[in-house]
Amino acid sequence: MPELRKGLSEVVNSHVKAVGPSGIREFDQKISSIPGIVKLTLGEPDFNVPEHVKQAAIKSIEDNKSHYSSQKGIIELRRAISSYLKTKTGVDYDPESEIVVTVGATEAIFSALTAMLNPGDKVIVPTPAFALYFPVVQVAGAELITIDTSEDGFVLTPEKLQRVLDENDDSVKAIVLNYPSNPTGVEYSKDQLKALADVISKHDLFVLADEIYNELTYGVTHHSIANLLPEQTIVVNGVSKSHAMTGYRIGYFAAPKDFITNAAKMHGFAVTCPSNPAQYAALEALTNGLEDAVPMREQYNKRRDYIAKRLREMGMQTALPQGAFYIFAKIPDTINETPVEFATNLAEKAKVGVVPGSAFGPGGEHYIRLSYAASDEDIKLAMDRMSAYLLDKVK
Repeated sequence: MPELRKGLSEVVNSHVKAVGPSGIREFDQKISSIPGIVKLTLGEPDFNVPEHVKQAAIKSIEDNKSHYSSQKGIIELRRAISSYLKTKTGVDYDPESEIVVTVGATEAIFSALTAMLNPGDKVIVPTPAFALYFPVVQVAGAELITIDTSEDGFVLTPEKLQRVLDENDDSVKAIVLNYPSNPTGVEYSKDQLKALADVISKHDLFVLADEIYNELTYGVTHHSIANLLPEQTIVVNGVSKSHAMTGYRIGYFAAPKDFITNAAKMHGFAVTCPSNPAQYAALEALTNGLEDAVPMREQYNKRRDYIAKRLREMGMQTALPQGAFYIFAKIPDTINETPVEFATNLAEKAKVGVVPGSAFGPGGEHYIRLSYAASDEDIKLAMDRMSAYLLDKVK
């Protein structure tokens, strides 16, 4: 097994070297070897890809659509995305020049942020937040500014946003908004978005709107901030969560042409283009599968209600999520453990896997995240084990 030459180990990109591994993946890997563990850790839908979507991928292979596509993705898919976004956001994106198909929403986030940021720029991320945003900002040489939302129901308030913008003059380049939120499940109302947009519109800054969970809301309607700030917003989305297509790796971002022209370069340098069969599957999903998320959403809704009820019976405080498929639960005050200690003990002693809230930045220090993108059987077993463990622990 070769070892890197000693003199080379110190000359890798300093920004990359300073970034740690994903806290979510690292913890999941740490507990995965525990025999019999039931994991509620990853955001991985337990449903299968709809049959008609699978057949579209198979047909594309049989039709020998196995060569490079356009760098921005096949035009048919970009047209379908444009139509979908027109319905969902009210914004008319040109499929030729304002949409890029990416290798998952993760690549969309990476390409968009690295294309916009210069060293020394600042990026606001309301926390707790999906941990991917933090290292991407750092790798770009930019500065991360977090705003802890835990005292405001995990919602960014316009007052806090204005205060941070005032404190940082014009050095803030972008703000990241992920809603429905991973990890909290919070969705922003139309009025809340309008209040934030009123603040943002007074500044020259990008809004990266990560709306990957927009099809998974419960009793509320998703509103896109792109409708209010189309000239400032980069919309990120994909089919991973809505159609259980995580392994197909198809996402996209949409924005005004001047931004896409430059961001598409970063995308092309990194991946050339997405896989053709996966693109044709996504085309089918966004053409004939617009209702595919409905039965999944109904199941998630039932699981959400069940987990929330069981957690509250255990003495854990939790707000009922309005979207996505996560519950962010507060560790009981009677338990004097960090989230990592609590989650580790829960895994080792109760054989239940959850994610420490500290993996999601400031505001998550007293919480754990549970995913209900798992089977009903696994969820019930996890809740039974967790209940017995906590009952014994607080005796």
